[in-house]
Amino acid sequence: MEEEASSTSPVDALGAVIRQHRQRLEVMLAESLGAMASRCAVVWDDRRSLDDELRVQLEEIPCCLLLYAIDTRGVQCSGNISTAGIDVEACGQNLSGRPYLSGYANGQTFILSDVYISRVGRRSCITALHRVCSESGDALGYLAADFDLRDLPQLHKAADMPIAWRQIKGDPVIRQALFYQERISSVMDACLNQVHDIIHELVTECGVFHAKLHYGSSRATLWLYDDPRRYRIHVLEEIIDPSVCLAYPHTDYPNDAIAAPQQVRMTLDRFVNLRLADNVIYLRSASVNVINGMVGLNFSCDGTHYMPIGEFLKKDHQFWFGS
Repeated sequence: MEEEASSTSPVDALGAVIRQHRQRLEVMLAESLGAMASRCAVVWDDRRSLDDELRVQLEEIPCCLLLYAIDTRGVQCSGNISTAGIDVEACGQNLSGRPYLSGYANGQTFILSDVYISRVGRRSCITALHRVCSESGDALGYLAADFDLRDLPQLHKAADMPIAWRQIKGDPVIRQALFYQERISSVMDACLNQVHDIIHELVTECGVFHAKLHYGSSRATLWLYDDPRRYRIHVLEEIIDPSVCLAYPHTDYPNDAIAAPQQVRMTLDRFVNLRLADNVIYLRSASVNVINGMVGLNFSCDGTHYMPIGEFLKKDHQFWFGS
């Protein structure tokens, strides 16, 4: 099962969104911290005056969680300044090993760290550092500002991920033992066509936009277009009974679906082949999502594929199992 290259991979698309958001944060924070760093330089050698200056400046960044100063050795030379006050005991601690100081030693004027999980609050945070220099231009250290990610300006919507084929390797232990096992027929295997007929009805007529079939455990998990935040689980006795369709009101096929109704039928038929064609390499579970037009496949080797439905339907038996 070879993987084909995609013009824009989901990883590249996600990385681009993260970089754009970081650039916006850098523009927002660099200017304000730069002005603060200039004022801190005047009182850098007087810890109490430095703490007082930082306390005043904290009010200029209302979303700042913590403000403090670090010398050229990576040692904190001020207290921790927060809305709760000044923690003087933090002064003197060595911060040179902290992950957000990874770019500290290369002399950059402004550094925005990678996102990290804070030690105390265990929340996603980010730290901005701006170099502090004397009047003669000598480096004195850095002004550091910690931010809780939820307090910073956020994207207006989640990142759009391209609809592309993704292949993900699973547990290596399962792959190593692949040829020492054989598929054991489940009770669902004996009635796959009947199960798929009902799933097709639920997807095309009853508002189910995402259906996942677990063939080994003979169950189905369904997500409804009108109630997407909750999923329904059905065991075989329920999903094999056509009366289950009465539990879901008739709903017109969604206009924003990428997958066409006829593609859903063809996809379910293809699932039968991938489940039963081979006793060693076989389908363990499969899903179809008509909104984003994606098919999910998990095989006995614990390999998983996510594919656009049109691309999936182009793949024949030889692609999956060889000649």
